[in-house]
Amino acid sequence: MPADHTRARATAGEDQAVLVLRLAAPLQSWGDRSAFNRRDTSPRPTKSGVIGLLAAAAGRPREADITDLVGLRLGVRVDQPGTLLRDYHTVSDYRGRPLPQAGVNAKGVQKPTSPAKDTHVTHRYYLQDAVFVAAVQGPAFLVTTLAEAIRRPAFPLALGRRSCVPTQPIALGAVRGASLEDILAEEPWQAGDTVKNAYRRRAEQGPEPFSPHRIDLAATFDDPAGEDMLQDVPRSFAPRERGFSTRRIRHAWLSVPTGLRSSAATTQPATAAGGHDPFALLGW
Repeated sequence: MPADHTRARATAGEDQAVLVLRLAAPLQSWGDRSAFNRRDTSPRPTKSGVIGLLAAAAGRPREADITDLVGLRLGVRVDQPGTLLRDYHTVSDYRGRPLPQAGVNAKGVQKPTSPAKDTHVTHRYYLQDAVFVAAVQGPAFLVTTLAEAIRRPAFPLALGRRSCVPTQPIALGAVRGASLEDILAEEPWQAGDTVKNAYRRRAEQGPEPFSPHRIDLAATFDDPAGEDMLQDVPRSFAPRERGFSTRRIRHAWLSVPTGLRSSAATTQPATAAGGHDPFALLGW
């Protein structure tokens, strides 16, 4: 059965609030079906990944109860999809022992390799230069507490894997009180300057000019009546108790303000303190 995502609204009349997060990094990886020697990434942040980020910021140990975090409603907007990177790894036992194979026996124990192998090849996938805007909605007190934790995290934050350190800022503004859909539709586009400028040029100079002031972006929302289902709702982060349940999601397209200026306003070279800026031509 899909996970119950109505708990954030369980108390009648309880104030709701929304925290908006910018999830961007040189590399991020959101595993949703990884196993053994192949570690895939979802094309967008998973609910388990976002909840893990919030739990780490709040200083919760892996064995802590995450029922309140699971009850938060999640919306994710794809501002810059990035590109897929495959990272090649080899693995060996530091003790010099032969490695087990991927297959398991009836007791769930990995079988030995035959003939014995000292090295395994693994493939790990990442998203390069991706940018997402994720919003979580729930009881105002909880969301406000999480917003403070994101700004002063107890544990280091990561986007899916420990090596994927996020860029700043993560929290976009203060906690808000509007609906999840309205907030994600009005939060300005968070793509990088190179992507934004290419979009502006295409809008103004293409064979069929269109307005550079808004862009249509894909988004997903937790929705019990949604048309799709994902198995990425964590039951626990405890190493020996990890498991996942399902949730239903709804796909949508949002018309989002780009925040772009006209070409005339961007043709003058940037200057540093009124003088020469050697990085202006690089767009820095």
